[in-house]
Amino acid sequence: MDQNMMRDTEQHMDKSIEVLRHELSNIRTGRANPGIIEHLQVDYYGSPTALQALAGISAPDSRQLIVQPYDRTALSGIEKAIRQSDLGFNPVNDGNQLRINIPPLTEERRREMVKMAHKRVEESKVAIRNLRRDANDHVKRLRKDRQVSEDEEKLAQEQLQKLTDAAVREADAVGQRKEAEILEV
Repeated sequence: MDQNMMRDTEQHMDKSIEVLRHELSNIRTGRANPGIIEHLQVDYYGSPTALQALAGISAPDSRQLIVQPYDRTALSGIEKAIRQSDLGFNPVNDGNQLRINIPPLTEERRREMVKMAHKRVEESKVAIRNLRRDANDHVKRLRKDRQVSEDEEKLAQEQLQKLTDAAVREADAVGQRKEAEILEV
């Protein structure tokens, strides 16, 4: 059987899980996490630049973020980008850095965040299943072209199903951890 195809499929499934983790890290939890703002685009000398490239972001406690720009001239642009984001933050500019107090999430907002997390998990699981389908189609083509036997085809499909089941379980686990983090008051 084509081990390269199995390895590629497994790597793509792992990549889907990594993308899910990254997407979930951008969902607000009510706890200060630099990941929720580091992706924001800041207008820096006329070109959009990721906030993480312009400033150090730290969380001194669970309810506050500190944004320390590497170049103080970027401070007002960073403040503007944070205010205009859909995160609902109101940064305090002290001339050298920005302090962002993270307001606690309302119960309604927590439920919205959980729904958003569930949606991302489902999208990830669909991507994983699509990878399985593509690999199964490849195996069926090989069988049709008589490059593999019926037994090898069945074995490959079983291996693909095991890979898929493991990846789906991992996606569910990542989603459940995020849900618990969101619901934690």
